[in-house]
Amino acid sequence: MTIVSEKIILGIDPGTNVLGYAIIRGEGKNKIELIVLGVIELKKYSDHYLKLKAIYERIQQLVDEYHPDEVAIEAPFFGKNVQSMLKLGRAQGVAMAAALSRSVPIFEYAPRKIKQSITGQGAASKEQVAAMLGSILKVKDFSGAKLDATDALGAAVCHFYQGAAIGGKGKASSWESFVKNNPDRVKGN
Repeated sequence: MTIVSEKIILGIDPGTNVLGYAIIRGEGKNKIELIVLGVIELKKYSDHYLKLKAIYERIQQLVDEYHPDEVAIEAPFFGKNVQSMLKLGRAQGVAMAAALSRSVPIFEYAPRKIKQSITGQGAASKEQVAAMLGSILKVKDFSGAKLDATDALGAAVCHFYQGAAIGGKGKASSWESFVKNNPDRVKGN
């Protein structure tokens, strides 16, 4: 079995006003390096469809520039406002389509799973997640970063911790990714 020693992971926290993104490099079982952290400001667009276009174009730019091996995206949580949920789902779908258009596999994580993976508590606050990520990555201060960006970073780090990124055994998004990540569990012809 060949174990991949390094992976680039793009984390995405979808949003309709602010979309967070982060790119990390994971190596081995516990070495994580932050490459880039940022947000896509969408409030300046009055039309929802222009927001979706901006998301699609920027995610494609990130994929083209950093060549991530995988994308970890935060799954939408269920809210009371149906219209907001539909818009958030569209934003998530467009971000996924942009990565898939470049053949990058997608892994989806519930917000509670991300928080639990980073802090040990599924009900942790965004601030607690950001503080723990600072400790994990040895970044002194995320105070200039928006919480949407650190949420995206949390998705990427969660994915790394799940083992889906380095060396396999994690949750697969397709049969192809399962075979790729688990060659010892699939018998050839």
